Order: sequence, then structure tokens, then C-alpha cells
Amino acid sequence: MTAFSVELTRNILESAPDAMLLVDRAGRIVFANQQVTALFGYAVDDLLGQPIETLIPERFHDRHAGHRERYGAGMRVRPMGSGLELCARRRDASEFPVEISLSPVRGGEQPLIAATIRDVTDRRRTEAEAVAARRAADEANAAKSRFLAAASHDLRQPLQALAMLNGTLRRATRDGAVAEIAGHQEQAITAMSRLLNSLLDISKLESGAIRPEITDFRVAELFEELRLEFAGLAAAKGLALDFDECSDRVHSDPSLVGQILKNLVANAIKYTREGMVRLSCRHAGGCVRIEVLDTGIGIPADQLGHIFEEFYQVGVSPNTTRDGYGLGLSIVDRAARLLGTRIDVESEPGRGSRFALELPAGAGEAGAAATAGHAASPARAATPAPLLLVEDDAGVRDATRMLLRAEGWPVAIAATAAEAERLVRENGPPALVLADYHLGDGTGMQVIANLRALCGAALPAIVITGDTSSAAREMGRDGGVRVLSKPVQPEVLLALVRELMAPGAS
Repeated sequence: MTAFSVELTRNILESAPDAMLLVDRAGRIVFANQQVTALFGYAVDDLLGQPIETLIPERFHDRHAGHRERYGAGMRVRPMGSGLELCARRRDASEFPVEISLSPVRGGEQPLIAATIRDVTDRRRTEAEAVAARRAADEANAAKSRFLAAASHDLRQPLQALAMLNGTLRRATRDGAVAEIAGHQEQAITAMSRLLNSLLDISKLESGAIRPEITDFRVAELFEELRLEFAGLAAAKGLALDFDECSDRVHSDPSLVGQILKNLVANAIKYTREGMVRLSCRHAGGCVRIEVLDTGIGIPADQLGHIFEEFYQVGVSPNTTRDGYGLGLSIVDRAARLLGTRIDVESEPGRGSRFALELPAGAGEAGAAATAGHAASPARAATPAPLLLVEDDAGVRDATRMLLRAEGWPVAIAATAAEAERLVRENGPPALVLADYHLGDGTGMQVIANLRALCGAALPAIVITGDTSSAAREMGRDGGVRVLSKPVQPEVLLALVRELMAPGAS
């Protein structure tokens, strides 16, 4: 090199922001810039002629010598961040993580290796803090998921008992004043149930406690569940609730799709004073489009952009009395985003609204045989054997028993799975089993499976659960069991019991 080129090279290396070394083929340091002094604590003159291993923890010396020899045999550029976990040693023997880039330098008497060294202590600390924060967040979400699971069950239990007691009271009283009080009580229980369900749903969706469980299922099954739940509410308002015939299957999470449609139907009924609410589905390419249409009040164009916000209600001032809490469409939006889809909305004030959801079409032939949940049962006598109620919560058990007896059905009760099996062995098959999902000695599904082993697979059964996950719903479909979510309205429960108890029911 000329004097000019040597001086220029030195100035360039000295002005570099990172520590830079030049090392010969023997691993001796022939140049170090001032950043090396700042980083390692050595004066430059103390390093010249020293082996590069001086800057490496002693436990790595032998291994590094081998690495250096292999690199010298085939020198090439190795950039920063090559995925290696590297450690350097300061003069005071303290160690710190580094990233090193290597480049061959040719043109002199012998080839040299340029090493650029960067202290990554702060970055590694930040990365470690991010990992710890993610772990803490995961643990917090897991704790929240456990809390929500417990809350879903424990908070719904007293509401379930209240609903059953109210249903019994309304059937037992002939006093007009008492009937009016019971009616107001029913409205309060229904409002409290809706709010609890909405708050728990929002919390689950926000916490990450819900993970989509994708499977193929029939839209007709979902329509039947919605018909069962909302037919009475629509009839009470004088509305027609229509469901199109649908033989399509979709590939999605049945629990989340059901949650979306349930909130859309509830909203449609709430905002429709006269006319109808209709659910339809049609096949479009590889998708199935499910629509909820109503002849309700409609939504002004300037409010469409706000309807999915929490606590927003169409045409309601924040300071006025509210009918509901404006959480339903917020839940719909969150659930749709979790499924990777969106809700299309068309509306005209005074003419009604159309909410549409597009889902991937499922595999299998459309219109195949009905699911096990509607498996045929043999005709039963007009005067049935007792219903068997299996419930370990005494308050819910007594309230449900009173409601069923007030409707004229004899009821045998059991608090545990073992007690239920004993009753069936002693008294023979019941006409229907109504079981809570969570029991002290098992689950309602296990109880039903054991009783069917004793009585025959055609034994009709209902499970009531505070668990709203897809797993609970799928177990119902797979096992031929009707599943209702707590808190269940008395009319919904009684309608399903009547359906399953009817002679020749299937």
C-alpha cells in the first residue's frame, strides 16, 4: 500500500462506530481502533501482536482456535447476526454478548481478517425482557382463562336457579298481582343473563381464552338451535321467525359461528316491531353466505360505521334509558375477526337490515342424513316414565325439579353419576335424562353414555352447561345429545323437553 492509502485506511477504521480489528492468518492482532479500547478496556498498544483469543473467555480458546483455522482455509465474508451465540471478555475479566462480522482483506504481503465487533448486551436484555413479558402475558391469559371458565359456571348457576324458580312461580300462581311481579322478575333475570353472557363473551374474546376449533358442520343444525332458542321470543312480539332450508356444510368453528348468529338474531328481533326475521344461506363458489334479514327500524348511513363499537346503540343517546348494553355487535365483530372473516351490513331506515357472514364451504355431500343429535327414538307412551334429573348443585336441582313438576312431568333426581346409575338399575329406563355437564364425579356426557349402555342408545338426553366452548357443542353432536347453555330460559328448556318427550319424537 502507498503511504496515502495506508493512512486513509487507518482513518476509515478509526472513524468506524464499531470496534474493529485486523488479524493475521496466525490469529495475531495487527490493528485495533479506539473503539476496541472503549469496549474491552485494553490500550491499543497492549493488544498489538497478541492472539485474538485474548478477547475471548478462556473456556472457548481451544474451540476458537479450530474455528479460526477453518476460516483461514476458506476465507469469506460472514455478516453480523449469523445466528451464533458469541461471548467476549474484557480486560477486567467480565464477559458480554457480541455479534462479529468477518471479512477477508487481500492486497498486502499477507491476507488479513477484518473483524467488526458489536456489543449486544442491551439488545439481548431487551429481547429477554420481551420474552419474559410474553411469558407473563401468557400466564396472565391462562389465569384469566381459568377465571373465566370458573366464572362462566359459578355465576351462571344462581341465575339458572333463579330462572327455573321464576318459571315455576309463573305456572303456580293464579293471583294477578303475583303474576305481574313474576313477569317483571322474569324480565330482570333475562336482562341480567344477557348482560352476564355478553360480558363473559367479551372478556373471553379479549383475553385470547377462545381459540377457534375448526371443523365441518351443517348449517341446518345451527338453524335448529336458533329456532329453538328464539321462536318463543319472536312469537311474543308477533314476529315471524323463518329459516330457509339449508343443506350446506361449512368449515369453521360452530361455537363462534353460533355466537355470531345468536347475537344477530337477538338484535334483529329487538329492533323489529312488526314483520319478520329470516335466516337464509346460499352457496357462492367455495363459500357459504349466511344472512340475517329483518324488517326492523334500520340503521342510518351515518351510524353504520359505529354499530360494532362497544356500548353503541342505534338512535340511543348515552344519557337516556337504554334497552340493553350495546355489546352484541361488538361480540359479533370480535368473533368474526377471530374466524378471519367479516360481517357485511346493508340497511335502510324504516325498511330493515341485512347482516351477512361468509364462511368456507365444508367437505362432504350436502343434505346428508341428520346428525346423531336427531337420531330416531322409538315411540314412547303418552304417560312417560319419570324424567331423570342429574345435577350436583342443590339449588339448581331443586329449582329445575319444581319447574318440571309444575309442567306435569314426574321427576327422579340424582346428585351424582353413581346415584343416577343406581336409580336406573333399580327403577328401569327413564323417558329422558337431563344432566348438568360438570358433576362432582364426572360429566353429564359420561353419565348419559353409561345410562345408554344400560338402557339402550335411543335414550333421549339433554345436557345443560355453562361451558360454551366448541368442544361441548361437538360432544353433543357426536353423542346424540341436545346441549343447552346456562342460564337457560324456562320456556326454551320446556319446549325441548316437550319435543323429546312427544310420542314418536325423533
